[in-house]
Amino acid sequence: MRRREVLTLLGGSAASWPLVAHAQQPTMPVIGILSGASPASFTLFEGAFRKGLADAGFVHGKNLAFEYRWAEGQFERLPSLAVDLITQGPAMIATHTLPAALAAKAATNTIPVVFVVGEDPINAGLVTSLNRPSANITGVTNFMNVLGAKRLELASELALKAETLALLVNSNNPNAEGDTADARAAADTLGRRLIVVTATSDAEIDAAFITALQAKVGALFVNVDPLFSSRRERFAALAAQYRIPTIYPLREFVVAGGLMSYGASFAEAWRQGGAYAGKILKGAKPSELPVLQPTKIELVINLKTAKALGIDVPTSILLRADEVIE
Repeated sequence: MRRREVLTLLGGSAASWPLVAHAQQPTMPVIGILSGASPASFTLFEGAFRKGLADAGFVHGKNLAFEYRWAEGQFERLPSLAVDLITQGPAMIATHTLPAALAAKAATNTIPVVFVVGEDPINAGLVTSLNRPSANITGVTNFMNVLGAKRLELASELALKAETLALLVNSNNPNAEGDTADARAAADTLGRRLIVVTATSDAEIDAAFITALQAKVGALFVNVDPLFSSRRERFAALAAQYRIPTIYPLREFVVAGGLMSYGASFAEAWRQGGAYAGKILKGAKPSELPVLQPTKIELVINLKTAKALGIDVPTSILLRADEVIE
């Protein structure tokens, strides 16, 4: 064999080695993240989701990748975003917000889906059974929406002499109508007048506080919504500016300077969702994983904020608090 032929043969073989080695490398699984909200609202819980995955042995960037799709509150975009996400071939899909979970369920009956929601997943149409999800979808629920009446009761207890209370909802949220009806019924039971203010943007959040101030409400309670949870510091600042006692659904609002919260931990729910995602990546089927429910509802109070607002938190509330921030 001529020297030139030998060099050509060796050169061609050497050139092919990286391609062969690359082809033999295992494919990194991808989790598709489908959200009806914004990146800012998911950032609050993504760390907990990654913690659940890490506990199962999956680390983003090492042996796992994420592919994101955001609807930014435009829920009508979710069906097309879900289809687009599926074309990327994810190993599974994790959903943020109920509309995203419903869109993922409608888009695929083969790719595993893990949801984290605050609603009743049976009433919402996600599953037919909590203990035995029968399709390709399972997850975690906090039943946050059913706690609205309890938050209104706490608001009433905090403002004993107030005739009027206020509820803030995002009118774009599919739960707004039902949650408002529940709150009105609870207010009637308490013998209080309830006004409902709505907000779908920063400007409308500001306007909602002004409306509540003009109505001389004794307390405002904020409904569960990704838009609101991504603006925790803004809520704390507005409540301080207008001196309106405000009750929230998540502990994170109180950590950011809010007065009081009542609800289950969404951070813990997302950690559990990450753990479920890890189990599915290891081969478990969603139908083998019952929908998880909260085991603890937390009442959190920020006494520093109460003092700044000139509020004496009733002893009856303090004694029931799971955490007091001073």
